[in-house]
Amino acid sequence: MDLLLLFKALILGLVEGATEFLPVSSTGHLIIAGELLNFNNENGKIFEIVIQLGAILAVCWEYRAKISHVFANVFTEAKSQQLIVNLVLALMPAVIIGVPLHHFIKEHLFTPITVACGLIIGGIAILLIERFAPLPDTPTVDDMDWKHALKIGFAQTLALIPGVSRSGATILGGTVFGLSRYAATEFSFFLAIPVMFGATGLEVFANPTIYTWQYIDIIAVGFVTAFFSALLVTKGLLRFVSTHDFKGFAWYRIIFGIAILLYFW
Repeated sequence: MDLLLLFKALILGLVEGATEFLPVSSTGHLIIAGELLNFNNENGKIFEIVIQLGAILAVCWEYRAKISHVFANVFTEAKSQQLIVNLVLALMPAVIIGVPLHHFIKEHLFTPITVACGLIIGGIAILLIERFAPLPDTPTVDDMDWKHALKIGFAQTLALIPGVSRSGATILGGTVFGLSRYAATEFSFFLAIPVMFGATGLEVFANPTIYTWQYIDIIAVGFVTAFFSALLVTKGLLRFVSTHDFKGFAWYRIIFGIAILLYFW
């Protein structure tokens, strides 16, 4: 057992869980943390994607009642059917665009410089959206229609670029298209479930060495820490967005992005 590797897995698990559902780019933070911890080889990249499963299971646990209700009533309740349709529609752009570009993105864009640029540009975009976004006309997830979902799905494709942030693209995209902050954040949580299960499954099947016992303890540590840190974030984020805007996250992204550029330059 390599204690240093286990410590690195613990740090990366905390980073993943703490940033996955905030509009700050968890992938970007993991790339930077991996560089600083010298855990950025091919196995490190696979590890970073697989521990996302721990974070998404935290959302499944937090929304277990809602998820159970939807599946139990999917054939009899209109709002449950609409949520399923909305999630499928929002998922389609990422599948159609993201799957063919998956290897290219991993090969060429998983770099600190790409992350820094994505953080800075995304931070500026958040400030502009906070200034010019329309007043919300869709207060809850149950009030969404298929047009909202499809637009958010296209906004999500921007997050294929490391540093942009899947949560940021979907939440801020939702507010641009008329959702309340609460509804946009909650839909972003639900949309993360199929997206992240799909991304994890793609990596596991494409990299069968992840099953070797050599990596099980490292993955387990990262998985568990990602789960519990993500659970704390999901509980707090919905309360936060009910009374706050995202300008603080925007300035954090800009400052952090500039610091990355200076550090690696």
